[in-house]
Amino acid sequence: MIVFLRSALFNLLFFSLTAFVLVAYLPLFLGPPSWVRAATRFWAVGVLWLLAIIVGLRYRIRGAEHLPRGTGIIASNHQSAWDAIVFLALLPDAVYVLKQELLRVPLLGWYLRRLKMIPIDRAAGGRALQRMLHDPEQTAATRQIIVFPEGTRVPPGEQRPYRSGVSALYSRLALPLTPVALNSGLFWPRRGFIKRPGTITLIVLPAIEPGLERHHFMAVLEGRIRAAQAEL
Repeated sequence: MIVFLRSALFNLLFFSLTAFVLVAYLPLFLGPPSWVRAATRFWAVGVLWLLAIIVGLRYRIRGAEHLPRGTGIIASNHQSAWDAIVFLALLPDAVYVLKQELLRVPLLGWYLRRLKMIPIDRAAGGRALQRMLHDPEQTAATRQIIVFPEGTRVPPGEQRPYRSGVSALYSRLALPLTPVALNSGLFWPRRGFIKRPGTITLIVLPAIEPGLERHHFMAVLEGRIRAAQAEL
């Protein structure tokens, strides 16, 4: 019962805070994009703080020294909405590869465009890949690109094949790619109302340097993330 009540309170505050922020931050659009990035990072830190205080859900990072502070790509498994929040708090200038439908969400879509997130139409096949490759080349000079190779949230204990977009980013941009494994779905399930207390673990692995052939790269990436997931 206590877990239910704490989850209900967190959900109420989370959606209320997010709705308030989406409106209150609109004047920042009159300034440079860096204003919106800083404000969004403040929101993400606030959400993680609410999780810790209300739900008792915290996180720890193993291998934090491997997180890129300059240009780079991060490829992570994806289990929860939490994954779409945490990198905004951890990285100075995060940009997500995300589904195009989010751009049509009122207000939220404006922020995603202002932050130069990278939309992809998953139903468009090869055309979507070409569009995805176009935007990162314009934003990769100083930013950290986050991609979820499985393409969707996958519950703990399940696996889905990695999509080719991650290898295309890696090859085209010739940037180091940092693999990340996490277990957020154990505490904040996909489409789950209940958020359970505990500690989410992120394992940040050493970067894969550019230059690997596509099939070799995919094998190395998937092997490293799957091995780290097994530890969790």
